[in-house]
Amino acid sequence: MSLQFSESALMQCSKEKLIGLVVIQGQEIQRLQEQVRQLQVQVNELLGRLSKNSQNSHKPPSSDGYQKPNPKSQRQSSGQKPGGQFGHPGSRLERVDAIEVDVIHCYEVSSCAHCGSALDVGEPSDYESRQEFEIPVLKRQVIEHRAQVKRCAHCGLINRASFPEHITQVTQYGKGLKAMVTYLNQYQFIPYERLQDMLKDLFSISLSKGSLFNINLACYKSLEAASELIKKKIAQSGQAHFDESGVRVSRGLSWLHVASTRLLTHYLVHPKRGGEAIEALGILPHFKGCATQDHWDSYFKYEDCQHSLCNVHHLRELDYIQETYQQAWCKAIKKCLLKIKKAVDKRKAGGFGNLEKETLLSFEKDYRAILEQGFKEVLKLRPPPSFSRSKPKQHPAKNLLDRLSFDQEETLRFMYDFSVPFSNNQAEQDIRMIKVKQKISGCFRSPRGSDIFCRIKGYLSTAKKNSLPILEALSNPSSFSILFPDSVSPS
Repeated sequence: MSLQFSESALMQCSKEKLIGLVVIQGQEIQRLQEQVRQLQVQVNELLGRLSKNSQNSHKPPSSDGYQKPNPKSQRQSSGQKPGGQFGHPGSRLERVDAIEVDVIHCYEVSSCAHCGSALDVGEPSDYESRQEFEIPVLKRQVIEHRAQVKRCAHCGLINRASFPEHITQVTQYGKGLKAMVTYLNQYQFIPYERLQDMLKDLFSISLSKGSLFNINLACYKSLEAASELIKKKIAQSGQAHFDESGVRVSRGLSWLHVASTRLLTHYLVHPKRGGEAIEALGILPHFKGCATQDHWDSYFKYEDCQHSLCNVHHLRELDYIQETYQQAWCKAIKKCLLKIKKAVDKRKAGGFGNLEKETLLSFEKDYRAILEQGFKEVLKLRPPPSFSRSKPKQHPAKNLLDRLSFDQEETLRFMYDFSVPFSNNQAEQDIRMIKVKQKISGCFRSPRGSDIFCRIKGYLSTAKKNSLPILEALSNPSSFSILFPDSVSPS
């Protein structure tokens, strides 16, 4: 509305009209001020979204794009110089015993370096040896199996010897080759085309993509019992980690779920993220221990187990709230959590199983005092405006404060129970390589492909955690049973 008037027009207006115009102007100014305030809130909200990155939120590093944030580790300085510390044993290429030497090259000395006399008579008094570690020439090995055929001299019947059980075709690929193919494709993430080139260049073996897929499919089927055994063992464990992350399957969004411990890993790709997928994973419904997770509400529906929250995620969110909204309580609660962690680590190193009661009560008191101060600070923040008829949203700082307050026991579970970790890093580490796989391949072309990958990857991760040779675990799945002697062999 344009409210510009000439001097002559104003002089002709009555006093009442002038008052009316001032009132209208005041109302218009108030409307514009409210509009500016709402726009400022929206701008701040959008700026807050832009300022979120992998260093101060749940966002993965892959989402940072080209605007990579400066490194900001949550680790505290130890005060020591970088590199090996005093007393560290170090490592180097060590000699092996003579029994492990594969090839020996002897070099003769034929004449004396001083007088030139011949030294070709007599045995050497000693040897000076040096060892070179080399890779043998890679080449294809063809093993021909021959079963004897004999005619009985008595009755004339032609008798044939039996082939080994695994020799079923006139020509076939060996277990070692199949294990190598599965290892390179499913564990090292080498795509089919590059794997074809690699086999051709190194071993002069030509394999079609269909053959490569069939090798992985056969491995997937052979690991069914092993996969079920891993699920069972995780469900029976006292403490486990759970997490989920988005993946692309057939160009659509699905969710990769992981359940793991220090020695076990199990994966599942499912179209859903919540309760339906957790039920399909088949572990939490039977789990009685402590589930460490990142505060996804679907996990809390399972009340037969305890829950603990990832405090590394809390530290990142606290950084974001502190940087974006200048909340002093964030810095204080972060310092408190790290102080508790340091005390817990020190007690663990000393061989203790819990904190002293006085220390425990002191930490609880400090934690509650900081949160109470936080609620006072949050009250001064303007709530975000509501642009719809739905329930107004809380301020992000209030959301985090509520979570730390209402879920205090789950947040500080690591303080009460030393078997519970400070963070959910185990699950994040187990899920990280799947994201690498996705960056290389883009997506899984079919649900079948994602199922094959998850089962094999979970099996190999478990074998790796238990120091079981990967290729041996692939070529002979029954060797997996040595990890669980009380269980049925997953053949």
